[in-house]
Amino acid sequence: MPDAPPGQPSPPRRRVWADLGPRIGSAVVLIALTVSALYIGGPFFALVVSLVFAGAYREWETMVSRAPLTPFGWVLIAALALSGLVYPFAGVSVAIGIVAFACVAAIVARGEGMWWRVVGLVLFGAVIIAAQALRGTTFTGVWAGLYLGTVVWMTDSAAFFAGRQIGGEKLAPDISPSKTWSGALGGLALGTTAGLVVWTLVSDSPWWIGLVLSATLSILGQLGDLGESAVKRHFRVKDSGDIIPGHGGLMDRLDSLTLGVLLVLVVGALHAGWGAVAEGLLHW
Repeated sequence: MPDAPPGQPSPPRRRVWADLGPRIGSAVVLIALTVSALYIGGPFFALVVSLVFAGAYREWETMVSRAPLTPFGWVLIAALALSGLVYPFAGVSVAIGIVAFACVAAIVARGEGMWWRVVGLVLFGAVIIAAQALRGTTFTGVWAGLYLGTVVWMTDSAAFFAGRQIGGEKLAPDISPSKTWSGALGGLALGTTAGLVVWTLVSDSPWWIGLVLSATLSILGQLGDLGESAVKRHFRVKDSGDIIPGHGGLMDRLDSLTLGVLLVLVVGALHAGWGAVAEGLLHW
């Protein structure tokens, strides 16, 4: 766009929305897959969660090793997927044991980014286990998953649109130059509100508990996004991948979910025990 003549105000810059179509299309597919997996549950949910987060670790492995995938990298990816696949049949102890074995193998193999590999295995392994513990075997797990997904995705969507449309002061320019305070506050407002609405529909607990949880999950979602941006900046990577049109890689889409699903696991398990995480989250 040409500059305005001296003495005249510059014309407003048009927001770039060229990627909006692919983003919406990808979001529809992802939401449909997530809802279907949540509803069906059991081994199918385990399969979806395992493949998705093992795919996210594949991007992590490539990023931290600063090289194309090696056979050993594929072994680590397969181990992470296996930990989720066996969870419905063998339980949490076996799943944790497989992740621990992969971590030990990564340390023994050493090489570029050894400790980053371990961090990725622990993080994504914990998320795979936490997601399945949250879903559980009862229909309450469906409502708990929808509640968490609503807060995270509404936060993401509002932050994206508010940040682009309003702009303003940067939130963390040294980490992610595109994020703004307007986007962060917009995401917090809509994520918390949407979460509270779902909470009142699926929970018989006091509204203020839903408000506190929703706001906390919204903030954690944005912190997870910033955390991934910081790691990518450290490794000089713009996007973790390009598997999702308009969104980038799986890590780029799932970063907001990681801390949230770990929080609800802790809250639900402490409140009602490991076998009733969803009930412990929604019913007080």
